[in-house]
Amino acid sequence: MKNGLIAKALAFGAFLMLLAALRPALARAIAVPTPVPPYSLSTFAISKNGYSKPDSITFSRTNVFVGYGNGGKPDGSGGAMSTIVKYKMDGTVLKTFTVVGHNDGLRFNRETGDLWALQNEDGNSTLIIIEPGSGQMKTIALGTGPHGGGYDDLVFDGGSVFITASAPTLTTSTAPAVVSLKLKGNKVKLTGVINGNTSATDVTTGSKVTLNLQDPDSMIRDPFGELVLTSQADGELVIVQHPRRKCQNVFVVPLTSTAGGKTAGNTTADDTAFADAAQGELLVADKNGEKVYAITTPYFSPGAAYSAVVATATPGGSTVAAFVGRTDLTTGFVTPIVTGLLNPGGMAFIPAEHDADLGPVRGVEECP
Repeated sequence: MKNGLIAKALAFGAFLMLLAALRPALARAIAVPTPVPPYSLSTFAISKNGYSKPDSITFSRTNVFVGYGNGGKPDGSGGAMSTIVKYKMDGTVLKTFTVVGHNDGLRFNRETGDLWALQNEDGNSTLIIIEPGSGQMKTIALGTGPHGGGYDDLVFDGGSVFITASAPTLTTSTAPAVVSLKLKGNKVKLTGVINGNTSATDVTTGSKVTLNLQDPDSMIRDPFGELVLTSQADGELVIVQHPRRKCQNVFVVPLTSTAGGKTAGNTTADDTAFADAAQGELLVADKNGEKVYAITTPYFSPGAAYSAVVATATPGGSTVAAFVGRTDLTTGFVTPIVTGLLNPGGMAFIPAEHDADLGPVRGVEECP
C-alpha cells in the first residue's frame, strides 16, 4: 500500500510538471484576441524558424522590422541572441539579422537609412547599427549607466537621439531617466534630459508633483514633437515638451483602466503609438502569443494615442487583462480596442501613405 501511494504521488508530481511545461502553449491555444468594433484584427507575422518573443516594431518607407528577443536574459548574460526580421509591408519575410544580446529598442533612422537596435535593457547595453541592405553591423558599447541599469528605447528627433535609461537599481531616483546621445565614431556622449525625480505637472489634477521613476521603459515622439515615456511598473506616462531646451516642460499621466468590469488595481503600459493619419494600421506584438497583429479601423483620429496594456487586480498581482487600448492623455484612462492578448508589447502605427515623407511635426510652439 505504501509503495502504491508513493507511485501515485510521483505520478501526480510528474503530471504537475508536465502541466507547468505546457502552460504557455495552453494559454496561447485558449487566448482569443478580440477586436472591439469598429476595429478589426488580422495576423501580420508569426514566430517561426527559431525566433520567438516578438517585441519592438519599426518601419521604413517599404519595410517593417520586428525584434525577437528569443527569451534571452535582459542583461545579455547566458549567451543571449536576438533576431531582427525584415518584412515586406504585407508580412512576407525578406531577411533576418542575428544580433548579440537581448534586443528591446528598435528604430529605423530615416535620415541615414540605418536600423538602430538596443540590446540588454537591464545592463551591459549595446547599440548595434545595421545597414538593412547588406546586413553590415556596427556595435557600440553603452554599458551600465549611472542609474545602475541599461538602455531600453530610442527616439530620433531631427538631429537629436534620445534614449531611455531603464531598470534603475539605485535606491533613489536622482539619476537620469532619459538621456540624449551623441556619437563621434565609436565614442559615446550621454547627457541627462530628465532625472527620475524631475518635477512634473500631473495632468489629471493640475498639481505639481515630484516624479519617482522606478521603471523607465518605452518611448516615442508624438505628432507634436513631444517625448512620451512609459514608466512601466509605475503605471504612468511622462510627457516631455521641448526636450533639452530652456522651456522644457514635463507632465505625468497616471494610467487607469477596467478589468472584468472593475477598476484595475494597477495599469501598466509597454509601448504607446500615435495615429499619424486617418487611415493606416496599428501593429502590436504579443510576446507570449508569438504573433504580431495588425489593427485597422475605418478612421483613426489623427493624433490619438494607443497603448499596449497589462492590468492587474492589485499592484504587482497576477494579470487579469492584457489588451491594446486607446489612451486619453487628459484623464489617463485606457479604453480597450483589442482584448484577449497574452502580453502585448511593441507597437507601431503605419500610415496608409507610408511611402510619403511624414514631414515636420505639427503644432510645435517656438521656444528659446
